[in-house]
Amino acid sequence: MPRRVVTGEHVWVYWRCDGRDDVARVRNLSVGGMFLETKQPKRIGASTNLHFLVQEGTIRAEATVLHAKQGQGMGLRFTAVREEDRTKLISMLARLRVV
Repeated sequence: MPRRVVTGEHVWVYWRCDGRDDVARVRNLSVGGMFLETKQPKRIGASTNLHFLVQEGTIRAEATVLHAKQGQGMGLRFTAVREEDRTKLISMLARLRVV
């Protein structure tokens, strides 16, 4: 299981699921997935498109909802990350571990 990094208030993501667009805070993150804060999590198995805008640059990914906690958020597993975006994701994780 990849080690998760608590992101504090620093990482936000633009996401789309079931035709709805939103911006939300990422609570924790790993190379395999993340927990996204949202009052109205999506159903388990739903596909999401993610766009991080961070100092490493734009990182795009696709993910699937693994679990949801009403009023809190949802756990996502990355299903597709382009190689150049994976490199940026790994750099961001390294930066967040030092903070």
